[in-house]
Amino acid sequence: MRPDMLKQQILAAAAYPLIVFPLAIIWHLVLFKDRYMSFGYFEGEPNIAVGLASMGIQGAVLAAIYPMFRFGRSGLRRAVTFAALLGLFFWTSHVLALVAKQNVPQAGSFILMETLYLCLQFGLFALALGLIFRGAGRPSVTPA
Repeated sequence: MRPDMLKQQILAAAAYPLIVFPLAIIWHLVLFKDRYMSFGYFEGEPNIAVGLASMGIQGAVLAAIYPMFRFGRSGLRRAVTFAALLGLFFWTSHVLALVAKQNVPQAGSFILMETLYLCLQFGLFALALGLIFRGAGRPSVTPA
């Protein structure tokens, strides 16, 4: 792997939790804590360390697969398409799956709140990817 590509992947992996962690804290525990409490979203205190660790793993995985994503020629278009697809995947596994598995009071409101949150989360991550990988063009993937 080229050193510039490795640097971009490290920056992208770091950008994800640096964006998502403060956003998650502010959104879920400050701005809309009472609303999420009404959904039964929190049972006890959230485990911040595990949440941060999961975001670190997610960031590393997203950064590892982004260079293999070949849709869109420009850095920003490619990043937005990637983030939209992965955001949709996260939405189905995070939001819809929770509503399917548990009795969520006001499920429609919960889905709306989490949809807005994930749009913001992945929108900001797309901007970060576009900046980090600007000028990289469409990568060629070669077997290692």
